[in-house]
Amino acid sequence: MTDRLAFLWPEIALFVTTCIVMIVGLSKSLAVRKSTGVIAGVGVLVALYLAAVSTPHTSGPAVCPLTGIHFAPQLTASMGQVLLPDMVPFTKCLIAAVGFMLLLVLAGTVDRNEEAQIASGKRVYDPLRANRAEFYAFYLFSLTGLMLTASADDLIWLFLALELTSLPTYIMVAMSTSRNQSREAGVKYFFLGALGAAIFLYGFALIYGGTGETKLNDIAAVIHAQGINSLTMVGAILAIFGFAFKIAAVPMHFYTADVYQGSASQVSAFLAFVPKTAGFIAILLLCATLGWAYNPGEGAGGSIGFTAVVTQVEGATRLPEPVRLLLWVMAAMTMTIGNIFAILQTSVKRTLAYSSIAHSGYMLVGVIAGPFNGDSSNAFTNNGVSAVLFYLLSYGVMNLGAFAALAMIERTAKADGEVREIDHFDDLRGLCKVHPIAGWTLVISSLSLLGLPPLLGFFGKLPLFTSGIAAGEIVLVVILGINSAIAAFYYLRMAFLPLTDTRDATIEQTTEAPFVGRKLAGLLSAGGVIVLAIAASAVIDQVKQAGTVQTWNPTRAIKPAPAPHGHDHAALELSPESVAAAGGVTSGAAKDER
Repeated sequence: MTDRLAFLWPEIALFVTTCIVMIVGLSKSLAVRKSTGVIAGVGVLVALYLAAVSTPHTSGPAVCPLTGIHFAPQLTASMGQVLLPDMVPFTKCLIAAVGFMLLLVLAGTVDRNEEAQIASGKRVYDPLRANRAEFYAFYLFSLTGLMLTASADDLIWLFLALELTSLPTYIMVAMSTSRNQSREAGVKYFFLGALGAAIFLYGFALIYGGTGETKLNDIAAVIHAQGINSLTMVGAILAIFGFAFKIAAVPMHFYTADVYQGSASQVSAFLAFVPKTAGFIAILLLCATLGWAYNPGEGAGGSIGFTAVVTQVEGATRLPEPVRLLLWVMAAMTMTIGNIFAILQTSVKRTLAYSSIAHSGYMLVGVIAGPFNGDSSNAFTNNGVSAVLFYLLSYGVMNLGAFAALAMIERTAKADGEVREIDHFDDLRGLCKVHPIAGWTLVISSLSLLGLPPLLGFFGKLPLFTSGIAAGEIVLVVILGINSAIAAFYYLRMAFLPLTDTRDATIEQTTEAPFVGRKLAGLLSAGGVIVLAIAASAVIDQVKQAGTVQTWNPTRAIKPAPAPHGHDHAALELSPESVAAAGGVTSGAAKDER
């Protein structure tokens, strides 16, 4: 149990911070209540530190850089998630780092007018109607769930972690503005989210029925020993459809534009990163369980006449064909539909929403490619898992900058005098001249989202291309290239308009939102796009290790799922030689100490 906690120190830190924030938020003092955001930020930074120094690695005990003390033990099979063991520390650091930037953007989202009225004496503080502390608490709960998703080693754990990630987001959307549009978006998001959860939960139930196991390591061992039966296959397909809602992939993408537009820009930035990251982590865990490591070098799909899509490549790793085919179609449709609808929009947030759909399609290319088992098995460019993890980091930083730029600027409506955020493309004209921080943040972020070298987005998108080519997914890579060209239309538009010299006199005047945190988040995002591109090699070294898929050889007997017609199977003992290693895939020797 003590070793098990080594995985959970960051989550514990976030949970404790959440409790403190909720208590402090009840104070009658305005100054004390305003400190909730600072407390939340400190908690996220503590979680970042703990994720960096306390999470077990396969390479050995983690050492505290300040004290030199071995703060975390070497990873063993009894600690939990071991199929993608080095993904855990990397993703937790990624979550905490981007999460801190998101926290800066979220400043002033709720209770802004109410707090001003209380400060002026026009209103009396009522703790039952105050939302500031609850808003930050929901944010921290969602971040905790996202980290728990990365640590998941069991289907039940994975389901609960995904729901802990998602449930707070529904409320955050509804309370992000005082407009009815936000409440409608929150309700729509909740019901569609419940549908997605029901689908992947049913899929989990079928996987359990087909294997007799809920732990991912044990499911992987059963599949390796017996193959995937039809019940497990149907369960996996349903689970992927459920995860598609989290990442806004076709056909579960239809809520995205309405929810993004109905939310405040800063909450839209949160939605673009947190649920998407949770969904891709879950997909990577499921694919590692199903069989990247158990199908080395198989042909593409000749048995079903689909050889035109994939060229057989020596050393390429394979997912089960129905799963690979589903992800292939989903990736192609997601990036194409997302980009086509994005170029038709006049709303900046709806454009970013549809571009978010397209980016999910890009990352699915890396999922399909998987790790690699050729001579270049350690090469970052050939490992699709590493490519997905690096793109999650890149996308989180550069997309946050685009939304932060929108959150920095407000406009006063001529009709009713209400202060609203900018959203129309005309609002972007001359932004670099009038509001240079917001304008240049948007320009740099848009060009990086396009993938223009030498910005971070280029280094994020390049390994998706190369890993797809290494896996033989030539047609899918061509589709990816075409869609990247289509995306240039609206990203260049977003980058060009702020650089124009004049603004139309009929455009409502804009002002800067009085929150330093949003400007700081924009500067961190724009700076991160440049700095991470310059220092990409250092990050790539970490991502290469994080993208390693490891097969563990359990020494205990594994009882297969019940056979039909009442026939019993003998318990199966897996020898260390029985689990094959596949690309970017190493073989572990840890024992299951349960």
